Amino acid sequence: MKTVNDKEFLTYGRVLDVDTSEFTTAISGHEQTAQGEVVYEPSVAEFEALPLFSEMSERVYGDMPVEFGHCSGWNEKLNALEYHRSSEVDIAATDLILMVGRQQDIDQKTFTYDTEKVECFLVPRGTAVELYATTLHFAPCGVDGKEFRCGVVLPRHTNEELKESTAQRQGEDRLLFAVNKWLIAHEESGLGDEGAWVGLKGENLSL
Repeated sequence: MKTVNDKEFLTYGRVLDVDTSEFTTAISGHEQTAQGEVVYEPSVAEFEALPLFSEMSERVYGDMPVEFGHCSGWNEKLNALEYHRSSEVDIAATDLILMVGRQQDIDQKTFTYDTEKVECFLVPRGTAVELYATTLHFAPCGVDGKEFRCGVVLPRHTNEELKESTAQRQGEDRLLFAVNKWLIAHEESGLGDEGAWVGLKGENLSL
């Protein structure tokens, strides 16, 4: 499998030169998620008290207000792809795998995306990567059936609940699922029942 250190990843993002050791220690003390469950917390006070939080805000995001949370659990399927109007920083506290694609490959007439275009990259434990705004991504996958733990840094308020329903919207606006979060789901994911746009065509990829 390709890793984020391979040149092919440069299409989707870059590896950041930051010290993640305090974060990996901090998240290791969190309770393990239940088997088969994925948990996302956009903002965790313990992580935002670390020097890494200030470094993310000041250096990576150019003094923008950011949130530092995590996505952790058990996952081996694609299920959906999302994108933001901003980069996302993922910090691997365990070895994990990212399934990614390019926003440019979304059909702009039907707002569908062919899952055959997805690529997988291993992110070694302790590695921080910036995913560019045009990079499609979703929950990481664990390695060898193990739990994954991933720090997530995004502009403040990303993934909060929308003020208004998108039910009557048209075009790309139908993909808006949360604040600064455009989502395309696979029909097998069940996210369509939660109001997500079902537009992933092809196999719901599984490791």
